[in-house]
Amino acid sequence: MMVKYVFVTGGVVSGLGKGITAASLGRLLKARGYRVTMQKFDPYINMDPGTMNPIQHGEVFVTEDGTETDLDLGHYERFINENLDKNSNVTTGKIYWSVLNKERHGDYGGTTVQVIPHITNEIKSRIYREECESEQMTISIIEIGGTVGDIESQPFLESIRQFQAEVGRDNAIVIEVTLVPYIKASGELKTKPTQMSVKSLQSMGIWPDILVCRSDYPIEDEMREKIAQFCNVKKEHILQNLDANSLYEVPLMMEEENLAKAVCECLKIDCPEPDLTRWKQIVHNLHNTEYDVTIALVGKYVELHDAYLSVVEALNHAAIQAKTKVHIRWIDSENVNPD
Repeated sequence: MMVKYVFVTGGVVSGLGKGITAASLGRLLKARGYRVTMQKFDPYINMDPGTMNPIQHGEVFVTEDGTETDLDLGHYERFINENLDKNSNVTTGKIYWSVLNKERHGDYGGTTVQVIPHITNEIKSRIYREECESEQMTISIIEIGGTVGDIESQPFLESIRQFQAEVGRDNAIVIEVTLVPYIKASGELKTKPTQMSVKSLQSMGIWPDILVCRSDYPIEDEMREKIAQFCNVKKEHILQNLDANSLYEVPLMMEEENLAKAVCECLKIDCPEPDLTRWKQIVHNLHNTEYDVTIALVGKYVELHDAYLSVVEALNHAAIQAKTKVHIRWIDSENVNPD
């Protein structure tokens, strides 16, 4: 059966939670019986994050096959309960390394090697394309790192444009995660950053099908209508994503916003009722703890807690099962006296 594709991009600023949005969508689609695969394309020139400073980049998530990848892949695995591999994290460094090696081997027949078509073709070749022989539909979710408008992201966005043209808009859609900021002085939400972000994406030939708007306050119908009018996106596909106390609440919040329903509608596939019983139990246990425990976590890079994200989440998972609230006491290893 044919594979369907969902690309997740981000606009306005970084740190809006594209990875959690993508992972939440994966959970919601899997809860509906679909087979889900996930990838992340990072626009940095490093081959992988293995040599990057954890204080700047966060932890290096190691997949089952030993590949050093971005921490978002940890979120993917925890949300969709699938083991990812070396093909799940693609960087600009890997793309250029492959293209330059092919050029040295004469694979391009002496032609001038350019961003278009050689780099974009290499990017497209990394997109998951396995044809599923079973009757179970496969949906591949691909997060594009960085922010729309960044120079580094342009080859990836151009590749999405080409890919959509090749497989059709019914088979490959784009979700833009954007920001609707609250201006305290005027006491209102502003849609202009979202409008400009979408226009930037449209200028590259990509028309987002769904907008996931991060905001501190609820986005009312009138504002959704305004965004829909200026961004040429259906009002029903303008979804809000408010701050949550726990990232494990996000799939349920996005289910209330009908994210999976919007995706299924755009991809023209069935949208059965999801089985989120287990996930709801996790969130219930999270908010109804019976015990408290404090655990000391000693590390070299405790300045940024994301440097130990998988350790923290492992503790959280154990705590959820035990209906216990975990308090982590961060200790810099440099301050530990061996005596």
